[in-house]
Parts: sequence; C-alpha cells; structure tokens
Amino acid sequence: MNQFYEVTAVSADQKELERVAAKYGVRHHHVEMTRTISPLRDMVAVWQLYRFLRQQKPHIVHSHTPKAGIVGMMAAWLAGVPHRLHTVAGLPLLERGGSKRTLLNHIEKLTCRLATQVYPNSFELQKIIMRAKFCAPHKMKVIGQGSSNGIDTDHFSPAQITAEEQQNLRTELGLSPDDFVFIFVGRLVCDKGINELVAAFKKVASARFDFAQRPLFCDGSVMPVGGNIKLLLVGPLEQELDPLRTETLSEIESNPDIISVGYQEEVRPYFAVSNALVFPSYREGFPNVVLQSLAMELPAIVTDINGCNEVIRNGYNGLVVPPKDETALQTAMEHLSSDPTLYDGLKSNAQKSVLPYEQIVVWEALLEEYRMVSEMSERRK
Repeated sequence: MNQFYEVTAVSADQKELERVAAKYGVRHHHVEMTRTISPLRDMVAVWQLYRFLRQQKPHIVHSHTPKAGIVGMMAAWLAGVPHRLHTVAGLPLLERGGSKRTLLNHIEKLTCRLATQVYPNSFELQKIIMRAKFCAPHKMKVIGQGSSNGIDTDHFSPAQITAEEQQNLRTELGLSPDDFVFIFVGRLVCDKGINELVAAFKKVASARFDFAQRPLFCDGSVMPVGGNIKLLLVGPLEQELDPLRTETLSEIESNPDIISVGYQEEVRPYFAVSNALVFPSYREGFPNVVLQSLAMELPAIVTDINGCNEVIRNGYNGLVVPPKDETALQTAMEHLSSDPTLYDGLKSNAQKSVLPYEQIVVWEALLEEYRMVSEMSERRK
C-alpha cells in the first residue's frame, strides 16, 4: 500500500511499532491501548487518536483487532474521516458469557455502526456476524477468499531453510531423526486449546510403548501409535487475560517430550523441523498459522471452527476435530503420527491448497477496495 498511498501505522507498544515502521518504510504514530476493558484508559486512547486524525486528515482509517477497532472507529468518526474500514479477524466475545458478553456485544455493534465498511476475514465469520446482527449486511464484505494478509508462498517454503539449518535446530532442540514432531504456533492461552492439546499429547506419548493397547493393521502387524512423539510449542505464554490450567503449566514444564521455545520472530525453521501442525483453537477469524504450515508442506489438525474449516478439508490436507474435545484431538494425533499412508496423502496436498490465499492476491483485492472507496469520494464531489 505504501506504493500507492501515504501510510501511517498506529499502534500500542511503541518499541515494536518503531521496528515495524522502519522495516516497511512507513510513518508511525504511537497510541497506547490496553487489551482489557479499561474505560478510562480507552477514552484517553480515543482522545489521543482523535487529535492525531484531526491534524492529519486521512482519507482512510483501517483498523484491526477488537480494541483498535472501537478506539480507531470512534476516533475516526469524531474526526470526520470519510472512510472508516474495520477488519474483523475473530470475535473474543464468542468465548465469554454473562454481563461481559453483553458488554462486548454492544462494543462490537458500536464498532460496526461507526465503520463505513466491515471486512470479516472469513466467510463463516461473516455468517456469525450476520446471525448476531452486529453489522448491516450491506456494509460487510470478505476480501478475496478470506484471510487478513494472505500467505507469501515464496517466503514460507521448505526450500528457504537449508538442511544444515534444520540439523542445527534439531540438535539445539534435542530432536532425533525418527521423532514425529507436532508443532503449535501461537499464544499459549486457554482459547487456543492449549489445555486440551497438552492433555491429549500426554496420552498419545504415554501410549507409545503400550503394545497391548495398539490397534492392528489388517496383516496383523502392530500400528506404531505414539512412537517418538514430540510437541513443539512456539509462542508466548500469556497468563494475564486467558490463563492456562495449573496442571497444563506443570506438564509443559516437566514433560521432556514437550519443547516450549517462547515467542519467535522467525517461525519457518521450526516448521521445517516439524511434521504436522496441531491447532485446536476455540475461535479464529482466518488463522495465518494454518496457511503458513500448509505452505511449509505440513498437514494440519484443526478444530471445526470458522476459518480453520475453510482452509483445511478433512482427509485432504489435514484433519478436523470438534473444539474442546480432548479425546478427538488425541485420536487425530495418533492417526496422523502412526499412519504413513494417511500422512503422506495429506502432506502431498498441503502446499497447493494455499494457492487461493497467495498474499499478492489478497493485497491486490484490498488495494482494489481502497480504490473503490476513493472513487466513491470523487463521485460525491
């Protein structure tokens, strides 16, 4: 977009904002925002952004995430910005109840009302928003085939990580050549299904030498369930808003087959040393990590939620299980890690299944959307 417009990035976390702005060659402006509901601090953020927008007089304001959505759309509306665009990339309120759910519903409706255009990043998410009556149907549109930013298949490619780099990382992580490695990439929080993932993995791993419980192939040979299984967790542990259970934290810390490496800016090497993604999230918009794993030729186990079930076709490029179902997740992990025919078939379809979400396709569709709103302004003049 920086080739066609004068772009200014606005975000919290000033240090990270400065790094990203420098990387992409755009201007930036810092407005501190919380992820929690904090009325006083939120109104301060609205006031600060309003003053900035009044000064800059932008043609378009485009917000992402729930908090930046309400702050950005309110400030842009007050400042008289003609085009107020908001991307919905998941609804945290879906996992809330009671008075908090009611409050979040009202905030989502207000965000959509203040926006001139709303972009759910998946078709199923669009249906959810319509059923909840958060937004007028004529204001909503899915960009391209979905996703907020698409996937750069040249960047996310196994060919980008050399055999030497892979071997060095495997040595660093203590992985053996015959290990089957499940990888999770994302925040380590309850809503991402980490409690179920760790519990399911524990059972899969503990069964690896339990020959009596192993099912038999038709020829009478034993299916090698759970042999040399590892779980690689790539992402920050966030215990403030959506904490994991105590027993989950204890298992992550004490289980030698669970490797947690924290936040990593560069995730491709970790995909390269893994065999399959497991992503048991409760809610998503359109998960980039699933696209990334497929582009890196990894089949994925995902939950049957919007976004995930749009890019993963059960039995084609991955396996789909019900959300919050530890037993179903365990079964899927056992099947994928023990059936070479199943695994190879899913793997062979992984990379080609992300072609409709190629990043340049999404970018061009978004650019066309920006041009359309610009033309609308010109016609009104």
